[in-house]
Amino acid sequence: MDTLSKQYIEGFKTYLSVEKNFSEHTLSAYCSDVVSFILWLDNVSCIDVDFNKLREYLHFIQRFDYKKTTVARKTASIRTFYKFLFRERYIDSNPAISLNAPKRPKSLPKFLTPEEVEQILNNVKIETPAGFRNRVILELLWATGMRISELSNLNFGDLNIEENEIRVFGKGAKERIVLISDRAKGYLIQYINSARKLIAPGYNTGEIDDKTPLFINKTGFRLQNKIIRRVINEIVDKIELPKKVTPHVFRHSFATKLIENGADLRVVQELLGHAGISNTQIYTHVSMKHMKDVYETAHPHGK
Repeated sequence: MDTLSKQYIEGFKTYLSVEKNFSEHTLSAYCSDVVSFILWLDNVSCIDVDFNKLREYLHFIQRFDYKKTTVARKTASIRTFYKFLFRERYIDSNPAISLNAPKRPKSLPKFLTPEEVEQILNNVKIETPAGFRNRVILELLWATGMRISELSNLNFGDLNIEENEIRVFGKGAKERIVLISDRAKGYLIQYINSARKLIAPGYNTGEIDDKTPLFINKTGFRLQNKIIRRVINEIVDKIELPKKVTPHVFRHSFATKLIENGADLRVVQELLGHAGISNTQIYTHVSMKHMKDVYETAHPHGK
């Protein structure tokens, strides 16, 4: 890859991180997709590409039997990359503006029952400061439906504990307020008052101000998403829960439980930070499936 292409990639990475507020996982995937595309171009510069060349690349990757979701993401990566190049005036026109990805298959999001969530929470080892921090994190994921990136980016200035409110910055740096339960609030207060200062012994974490990260690692820096994922994986393996559980599954579980308990769809949309109501409506499908499962199990003529 030539020097100019590397510069474009670095600028694109900054754009995704700062302006689009993408998670580390999504940022890494998008950049990897674009690097693969540029390498495929070989001696053709990415700023000299036209629509036909982009279509040729999409036909090329079809050979590898990727899932439709993967092809859709790769297409979105390229579209976003050329939007960035056009915005920064590296190109005079955007060749990817009409590039369409295959439609993603609709699938219901996986979720946990409240009993399964409690089983996970109760198996977090809270005897150590880091363990107590982990319990607080999972309590907040379950209580608020936050994305993992939103949670790890929390600063002290985002907290309004007295009112059970937390300000979060979602996709596109959109600001919203989420609500926390009294139980999650109690754990959070204990963490701030006791456990947090013991997590990084020997390291000067400085004075706490509005921009101080809420959750830190053993060296006093902001906690990374991969640590939270690792904690969840270890607990799920330990209790042998027959489900794949990620931080996002906590988000799905939060939304599903609200819908099942009669929450207004618009309220759930606001709490989740969805741009449109269509993204939230999928949880009504989850709820309906759950309702049918219960009916078939409980009713004598259900099946």
